[in-house]
Amino acid sequence: MSAAPTNTATQRSLRAARQARAALSRASRRAVMAAAMALGASLLMAQAQAAPAVGQKAPDFVAVDTSGQRHKLSDFAGKYVVLEWTNPGCPFVRKHYGSGNMPATQKTATDKGVVWLAVNSTERAASDYLAPDKLAAWMKEHKAAATAVLMDEDGMIGQAYGARTTPHLFIIDPQGTLVYAGGIDSIPSARASDIAQATNYVNQALGEAFGGKTISAANTKPYGCTIKYKA
Repeated sequence: MSAAPTNTATQRSLRAARQARAALSRASRRAVMAAAMALGASLLMAQAQAAPAVGQKAPDFVAVDTSGQRHKLSDFAGKYVVLEWTNPGCPFVRKHYGSGNMPATQKTATDKGVVWLAVNSTERAASDYLAPDKLAAWMKEHKAAATAVLMDEDGMIGQAYGARTTPHLFIIDPQGTLVYAGGIDSIPSARASDIAQATNYVNQALGEAFGGKTISAANTKPYGCTIKYKA
């Protein structure tokens, strides 16, 4: 008869132990989740801080172009470099290529000795992703005059620069400093008819830079399609 109270006490102790372990497990899970969220936020903040502002050093990178050739940004030290984010599936990109505006802007720059690197950061899983050979063929069809067309399927280059849209353009001076970031021109539309009335910010910035002048519009708002980065 005396065993019942003992058994009851033992059961209470076991229940209390199980509840304590469960509480500890929940607390541990919450702590892990909080730590993971904090780490994720820190990484996002680090990425945001890594994107250069005009006047800061441009991040170096290595990328392979559509023909498989390797390019490193620092190899072009001593020259002006234009980075153009592109995606032929975007109507804003098609506006500037179909009208001939982007190829003409590229040629004006490269004729001055500027290195023009078109960058495609569209992830492979995106419906409008183009494999290197197809992207090269599209560029050739539209008479592109870029020095090279770079593949950035993992999005590392685009995220390092904070590229948001296609198109989104950056100009780097011969010392490796970012001197322009923004849109190609002043009218944010997908209508080719607006190009003639727009100020071409890239032509303007390069003209001022080569003329020894301060770039009057060094930061402008990019417009176009959101870049489909790899998740």
